[in-house]
Amino acid sequence: MSFNNIKIPPYIKPGNTIGIVAPSFGATTEPYTSRFNEAVRLFKERGYKLKIGATCHKSDGLGISTNPKDAAKELTDFYLDTSIDAIISCGGGELMCETMSYVDFDAIKQAKSKWFMGYSDNTNFILPLVTKCNTAAIYGHCITGFGKPWERCETDTIALLEGKTDTVCGYERFQSPDKGTEAKQENPLSAYILDQKKKLVCSPTDASNNIHAEGILIGGCLDVLANLTGTKFDGVKDFNKNTDGTLWVLEACDLTPMDIRRAVWHLDECGWFEKVKAFIIGRPLAAWQQEMMGVDQYNAVTDILSKYNVPIIMDADVGHIAPSMPLIMGYPAQIKVKDGNLEVRFTD
Repeated sequence: MSFNNIKIPPYIKPGNTIGIVAPSFGATTEPYTSRFNEAVRLFKERGYKLKIGATCHKSDGLGISTNPKDAAKELTDFYLDTSIDAIISCGGGELMCETMSYVDFDAIKQAKSKWFMGYSDNTNFILPLVTKCNTAAIYGHCITGFGKPWERCETDTIALLEGKTDTVCGYERFQSPDKGTEAKQENPLSAYILDQKKKLVCSPTDASNNIHAEGILIGGCLDVLANLTGTKFDGVKDFNKNTDGTLWVLEACDLTPMDIRRAVWHLDECGWFEKVKAFIIGRPLAAWQQEMMGVDQYNAVTDILSKYNVPIIMDADVGHIAPSMPLIMGYPAQIKVKDGNLEVRFTD
């Protein structure tokens, strides 16, 4: 089946094979090694078979697991391998963009579609997969994210992959970045420390309990998206031509408030938001509760995007501050905010 020419991969079930690749970082240091092994155990316990790429255990690359050509070949081969039913990335990282230079997107576009899932640096693959190959993908956990006691965000993600739900909702509490780091240092398999009460910040403010919008979900990590604009992996303008509306999802990792503002300006000037119906902005990691010369995580976004006169939902449960909602990029969805919580329903 397809929506706006977007292919929706078959959902998976126990007995299927999940491929794990590392087109960005592998799992060669703690806490990632322990989390990787635990995730593999848990997926096998659930009844899945796993095919683990050699890159997952490599660290001889600069900023990525290994030589970009080798990483790209493995990713392409796994996607074309008909015995593999879905692919989950090993981890995020920094220089997956270099891997993309050698991925055979022409072959992937012609192949039978399958789910690819990852977040952060994996935006490098998800954006062209959606906009150039017309295939939906899940912006959600890398495999190491499953190497802990499963909480609602993990079960939500599995439910999406298995086609058992069409709706995901935000979470009541979230984990301070420093708490997560401390916990993993003490115990790599630690659960989340949900020490903060979630509160969405919406613009316009009087719409915070009455937001409804629908469109095709698209986006990912802002650090990566700003880097992809204008490259051969940027298919957003053509993608916009084939849709009546988009729901843009943006979240930042290493960017300061100034960086966020510049990146949002950049995407805006490239015309990416011309069909936007709403923005979903995740909690930023480095810029969380930071201010630079009067610029903070909120006006860095609203001062650029308010001209579109559409809802801007900020501090959403998306991105690098856990827990994070899994979202299907390229899939039509209806979103609503009611009583301070975000609900995303995937529609057909």
